[in-house]
Amino acid sequence: MEFRTIKTFYTVVNTGSFQRAAEVLNYSQPTISMRIKQLEQDLDVQLFERGKTLKLTHAGRLFYERAGQLIAQYEVLDHTIFDLKNGNAGLIKIGISEPSASLVLPQILKQFLTDFPKLMVNVSVDDANTCSQKLIDGEIDFAICGEPELILENFYFPFFHDTLDLIVSENHPLASRTSVELLDLRDECFIFTPANCPIRIQIEQHLKRAIGSDYKKMELTSSMSHKYFVRENVGVSIFTSTAHSELLEGTVRIPIKNLPISPPIGLLTNQKEKDFDSTTKEFIDRIIYYFDDKKRQLD
Repeated sequence: MEFRTIKTFYTVVNTGSFQRAAEVLNYSQPTISMRIKQLEQDLDVQLFERGKTLKLTHAGRLFYERAGQLIAQYEVLDHTIFDLKNGNAGLIKIGISEPSASLVLPQILKQFLTDFPKLMVNVSVDDANTCSQKLIDGEIDFAICGEPELILENFYFPFFHDTLDLIVSENHPLASRTSVELLDLRDECFIFTPANCPIRIQIEQHLKRAIGSDYKKMELTSSMSHKYFVRENVGVSIFTSTAHSELLEGTVRIPIKNLPISPPIGLLTNQKEKDFDSTTKEFIDRIIYYFDDKKRQLD
């Protein structure tokens, strides 16, 4: 049973005659008659009562109701496929880490959804290792994050390298400095991300070489909350320039001379999913372009 045959039957009923249906569908009347005959043979029922006037049988009335529902669903599907082919519909599931989730993605997403108004985007904000596992589990399509622990199925491409700065309260003794060295931080209390954070581990390695292991520290799991604790002089924070690109009033950002760490931000994909659809590719390209433009500004 072909869809065009069902549509022919539905048009015949709506127009009230084989001749008018032929005109609407731009077919010959014999073609319309042949398709109705074929449909009745396929269904093994009589759809029209034979006579001078066009009248549906009981089976015909039931089939007409179902045919209308089927045609409506088909038209919705047809429009959806058209939108998908033209990049106007669908769902993108992205994993992303802070601070990019709060300070970068909203800017990109605003224009992207304006350009693709029928598109849906779901965002999972997680650390790099969680993004990596969600990618394996099929919960996200790709991720923008720091470098995760190596998993064979995943591929990581860094497209931006950040810098680290010291963030202090405006009332802190170092607030007037134009730059600092690690040795200047001997007596500070450091606000750190959790112990398994790769950047935190690297920072502590450099701190221990510069000032030993006898320093105060506290852990704060939310990286975007660091600046609020710093503002109250609870401690100081060493964090990426991206994370503090929008400084909280009452805090000061100071470059660190001897901390050669350049945290990567990159694209995490599953090697099994080599080809993204054109809309997803466009989304990824816009994210990478944002960071490329930021790199050019820094240079």
